[in-house]
Amino acid sequence: MTHRNAPLSPEGRLRLVQRCQNRPIAHVAAEMSISRACASKWVNRYRRHGELGLLDRSSTLQRQPTATGADIVAKIEALRRAEKWSASRIGFELQAEGISARDQTHWGTRPAAIPLLPTPCTSLPAHRPQRGPG
Repeated sequence: MTHRNAPLSPEGRLRLVQRCQNRPIAHVAAEMSISRACASKWVNRYRRHGELGLLDRSSTLQRQPTATGADIVAKIEALRRAEKWSASRIGFELQAEGISARDQTHWGTRPAAIPLLPTPCTSLPAHRPQRGPG
């Protein structure tokens, strides 16, 4: 499904391709209020894949070669559930077993600028300052 702000639906892309068969891509793109690069992308996909090339594609990765192995993820999940350990403690335990730090999944890490616990001088959680109008 196309997103709300997409200039072309799959039907619009097919119309674009049909118009570009006997007219310059730049002229058709200007008529349809899209960039020439966008029009060229859809025309080239149509030439390579036919009408299937005009359909929306998933943006999720098909594979992730640097993903943490299933056995390590299972071990992390088991330690999280059974021991209720933090990510740093799990990392320490995995390093003791010979699993390097870069092989671990860094779950629960947050930027230092956004603390989750109350600050020492107040009982309220710390927050980012809000920008005023103007």
